[in-house]
Amino acid sequence: MRSVEMRVWWACLLFLGLSGLSQAQPMFSVTTDTVLALHALHNPTQLNYGMAVTDVDGDGDLEVVVAGYNGPNLVLKYDRTQNKLMNIAVDDRSSPYYTLRDLQGNAIGVTACDVDGDGREEVYFLNTNNAYSGQATYADKLFKFRNGRFEDLLSDDINVRRGVANRMAGRSVACVDRKGTGRYSVYVANYASGNVGPHALIEMDEAASDVEKGVIALSDVAPQANVNKHTGGRGVVIGPILSETRSDIFCDNENGPNFLFQNNGDGTFKDVAAEAGVEDGYQHGRGVALADFNGDGKTDIVYGNWNGPHRLYLQDKQQRFKNIATQAFASPSPIRTVIAADFDNDLQLEVFFNNIAYRGNAPNRIFRVSRKHNSDPEITELDVGDASEPQGRGTGATVTDFDGDGLLDLLVAHGESASQPISVFKVNQGSSNKWLRVVPRTRFGAYARGAKVVMYTKHSGAHMRIIDGGSGYLCEMEPVAHFGLGSDEATSIAVYWPDGRSMVRPLESADMNTVIEIAYPNAGEESALTSDAQVWMLANEEEESIHTLHRQCGEGFTVNINGRCVVTA
Repeated sequence: MRSVEMRVWWACLLFLGLSGLSQAQPMFSVTTDTVLALHALHNPTQLNYGMAVTDVDGDGDLEVVVAGYNGPNLVLKYDRTQNKLMNIAVDDRSSPYYTLRDLQGNAIGVTACDVDGDGREEVYFLNTNNAYSGQATYADKLFKFRNGRFEDLLSDDINVRRGVANRMAGRSVACVDRKGTGRYSVYVANYASGNVGPHALIEMDEAASDVEKGVIALSDVAPQANVNKHTGGRGVVIGPILSETRSDIFCDNENGPNFLFQNNGDGTFKDVAAEAGVEDGYQHGRGVALADFNGDGKTDIVYGNWNGPHRLYLQDKQQRFKNIATQAFASPSPIRTVIAADFDNDLQLEVFFNNIAYRGNAPNRIFRVSRKHNSDPEITELDVGDASEPQGRGTGATVTDFDGDGLLDLLVAHGESASQPISVFKVNQGSSNKWLRVVPRTRFGAYARGAKVVMYTKHSGAHMRIIDGGSGYLCEMEPVAHFGLGSDEATSIAVYWPDGRSMVRPLESADMNTVIEIAYPNAGEESALTSDAQVWMLANEEEESIHTLHRQCGEGFTVNINGRCVVTA
């Protein structure tokens, strides 16, 4: 009897031990009190909305810009001496960042990109001024660093005369290099009231501008680009969705079908949402992101619907999309931001859902989307940990690695129904996993929003990222391609700019766990990737994924976006 009891006892211990091993740490721990202490200057308790990541002060480090609704806009900079995020947009008129505060704006959306081609990103705030739809009473702001401080271009006399300032109640904003010039247009997803408030596309009129003198004439080119549609605009995301390199536009809308604007190659667009199968016309879109979830080299779309089923669309070879969301993933919630990223650096992407608790608890959630060979990805819900925030009034969120440890930091904004401070979270898992961060630059030296970056590895094939020009909902992620590697090692990276230019760079072991900047290629520098003399087609290309092709290429080769073996040395 005793031996039986002992066997049962040991079996129980073994079961408990195995169960304990299978229970991973929660994904996130809150670090707000450590990194961003509750303070009226640095983290005021107010209504906040969108968040964007850019280099505001021009020192090469990234800051987080926060759209303040009933208080000032914030610019959070990481102070490496104090290991804290500090708001540098202070209430001091002598500060170069003072005007970014813009107390009257009731800002909701924010994005950043290089509009004038001077190599430094401008910051666009979408201001609602309490208007829900149609006409607003306070214009949006487009801030440029000029004369030693940030100044609003839309308030310049030349642009006032042109009447270009957006005075519509909008939601999301994003940046698109529609012609591949390195100069960006700002796409504004307005919330129309009848025929008032079409989507806008604001960009520099080069013929009427003098960048060296700081004269930037702006125009709304939405009618010429064929994107001036009227709808309940909500989320917008930019990237090479259907095009190989050109920037397309996806909008998930409310009270009407979604838009998928395919770039025609000349900066104009055609809405192909119906043909692609992503109209989803009976839902109310919010947060949205782009990623390659199954490793086939095609851009997939994930987004949340307000109290409706969330979507995870995989793109096939015919440029049609199939929703593979599981019941748990699709479970309706009061969704706001959606972020796709490899938080724990394990080579698999996670999808973070940020909800707003406006009628009872609405916890945030996170899912891992694991790639499977010759089948759809496996979707698994993870323990979100402290980032659950069941009573959080989530409005916006973004990611960046502000402390340089190779793990993404998550920042969540709150507002609308209650004033709450910003939350900051660190990732608990993956500290021993390898990583790589890639920063492509435009021909002017600015962040190459909309560029595609593909990392090739020794064992796990190809992994693709798109440099964010605006996504999530109201927000913009960091302008960095962040790759987790687990225990794998990257062999090369390829960058594809919106104009079709491309560059490949071989990697060595010493390049792991580093940040690599990729300059725009000069004439002739991209020959290693595109020369016909160095390209070989593999048999069965149509049936093999890029993941498999990369393993077949062998030493000294990589695979480009078309599945071709390319010499890398």
